[in-house]
Amino acid sequence: MLELRQVTKRYDGIFVLDGIDLGFAESQCTVLLGPSGCGKTTLLRLLVGLTWPDEGEVLVRGQSLSPDGLREHRLGLGLVLQEGGLFPHLSARDNLALLPRDLGWPRERIQARIEELAALVSLQGDAMDRHPGRLSGGQVQRVALMRALILDPPLLLFDEPLAALDPMIRFELQEDLARIFAELGKTVVLVTHDLAEAGFFADQIVLMKQGRIVQKGPLTDLLEHPADAFVTAFVRAQRSAILGLEGEGRS
Repeated sequence: MLELRQVTKRYDGIFVLDGIDLGFAESQCTVLLGPSGCGKTTLLRLLVGLTWPDEGEVLVRGQSLSPDGLREHRLGLGLVLQEGGLFPHLSARDNLALLPRDLGWPRERIQARIEELAALVSLQGDAMDRHPGRLSGGQVQRVALMRALILDPPLLLFDEPLAALDPMIRFELQEDLARIFAELGKTVVLVTHDLAEAGFFADQIVLMKQGRIVQKGPLTDLLEHPADAFVTAFVRAQRSAILGLEGEGRS
């Protein structure tokens, strides 16, 4: 569905991504994993078309992504950010209605879609009529997920969507997201620095360091067949999280 071919990106002459070759399989969850500053978010920005490679290309269903096709590409994806990214002066309902209203959806269709998604993400009560500042962190992320899904896009992109949440809310949302991924069969790209979270969601983990891919594959490969000393050190640094992985995952 998506592919990066020899993608390089520099900022002020410094390599942020260096010769990345990577494919994202349809209806699979790929997790971009690695320490801060390794290039995960820059890679995600390339997939959205918020920045462009200095060298190489981004392919969408075999076609090179260009400014001319950017609007159509973005209508086919949903993006969820760490803090939700909702407009604070609008209610949750109005945040959700912005894009479909701009596309000319009738009010009845918008309302029906919002109700359908509220049930899907388990958002109850009067949350739809509150502004983001009056919602809990978990509720904000549920609304952000609804907004990403409002047009039923085939591609979902997540930039550390659960990092700012307390552990109990994070656990609940992880369970709900895994259920939604399985139910909807979307292609998912998720950025995190948390090994346990990567292991819980991923069909494919892509571990990055200083703008390069160090290893990619299922979690068991990173644990049992590390590609180099960095992989071993990264895994050991999160050893307490690894202990919690036993019996976890979407299998």
